[in-house]
Amino acid sequence: MSDFDYDLFVIGGGSGGVRAARVAASETGAKVALAEEDRYGGTCVIRGCVPKKLMVFASGYRDMPGEARSYGWDIQDGSFDWTAFRGSLNAELDRLEGVYRKLLANAGVDTFDARAALKDPHTVTLSDGREISAKHILVATGGRPVRPDIPNADLGIVSDDIFHLETLPKSILIIGGGYIACEFACILNGLGVEVTQYYRGAQILRGFDDEARGLVAEMMREKGVDLHLGTNLVEMARAGEDHALSHAGTGSDAASGGTDIKTTGTGGGTGPIWVKSTNGTEKVFDTVLFATGRDPNTRDMGLSDAGIELGRRGEIVVDEYSQTAVPSVYAIGDVTDRVNLTPVAIREGMAFVETVFRGNPTPVDHELIASAIFTQPEMGTVGLSEEAAREQEEIEVYCTSFRPMQSAFADRPDRVLMKLVVSQASRKVLGCHIVAPNAGELIQLAGIAVKMGATKEDFDRTVAVHPTMSEELVTMRTPLRRE
Repeated sequence: MSDFDYDLFVIGGGSGGVRAARVAASETGAKVALAEEDRYGGTCVIRGCVPKKLMVFASGYRDMPGEARSYGWDIQDGSFDWTAFRGSLNAELDRLEGVYRKLLANAGVDTFDARAALKDPHTVTLSDGREISAKHILVATGGRPVRPDIPNADLGIVSDDIFHLETLPKSILIIGGGYIACEFACILNGLGVEVTQYYRGAQILRGFDDEARGLVAEMMREKGVDLHLGTNLVEMARAGEDHALSHAGTGSDAASGGTDIKTTGTGGGTGPIWVKSTNGTEKVFDTVLFATGRDPNTRDMGLSDAGIELGRRGEIVVDEYSQTAVPSVYAIGDVTDRVNLTPVAIREGMAFVETVFRGNPTPVDHELIASAIFTQPEMGTVGLSEEAAREQEEIEVYCTSFRPMQSAFADRPDRVLMKLVVSQASRKVLGCHIVAPNAGELIQLAGIAVKMGATKEDFDRTVAVHPTMSEELVTMRTPLRRE
């Protein structure tokens, strides 16, 4: 008879936590419980990857009628109905949440719709006052978007709020240059919103390959995003409050990309917002979106009191087996701030079960993880950027950028990029970077080759699939640069 109520108590019903709970219960016979204070599915399913990707699909139809006409189709332009799309989106998220709940129930996991905090290394306290003991506790609470520390920042919205807008704004200012900021800039632009984006850095998508992110920025501008680099927000207030609007521009000054898609309302019901940027420009926008970073969800959970070490940003410090300084407590996913991607959290959850419940210590391999940025066009990347590889060793760079057949025939300006970064010494492909439609699909397959240690000659020996964009990955013979 166990001295504890459960063998495992999971805090957090996102992808990583649900996978760990389900597998531990169904495949090892462990007695498992899980607590989730919000909706099951977590950030990815409810307010992240899934609804965002569905919005990416929706926004991609803007240019379809014009391109179809170039191919002989008699298709007329239409308008986007946010209300209809949002209803379908919410129905799909409800369905997915139901799937997650059913998976847990079928695995025999007890669930608690409550907030959980640690009382001690083996006890959690629920928001309804109950205390539950467990031999092992797994924290999988994810992260949350944060606002900058400036006056009136509460007037703006964050990425979680996008999916709850009753109506789309006519104009929006997006603050930030990371993948979330850039993805929503492209999405909203595609849905007909006049998008302005401020980023304080010299180029968007810091940390990614310079050439690839440069093309993404170029294409974003080409499609109508009014992107301002080296620019940040310094003041914001409700329009009309102590500000002479006659001295401020309007959000409608932002490029709209020529779209005639109709949107209505002010977005979020906040009313127009006056902003002033670091270059002295003053404008008014319907909505301001802060995409300036995310912090781990560790506040008010009793972690420090239980002896768990937290990092500078509040992340839970863990070892290679996801174990904290308290032996009975583990943590996975974004709350550890290692590699903040849903498939990584799932892989960490599986490794946790293997380590703790199967007696097979399994570290998580965080190297050479492929990822995609769902801008328009998409960017797919795996391995080292050219800049990072150059700092490590002597390299060769194979790169080509061109208008793909589909765009060229329709006389559209869209360009794609295919790039390989190669070690001169080992000939291994150190990095692969793709900017193109469906780059996420392409990089998944390229990632297998790079993870296996494929050399440039392995790519060269592969017969091309013609005519495709991706055939360039195996037909580039002469290095563009050797450094």
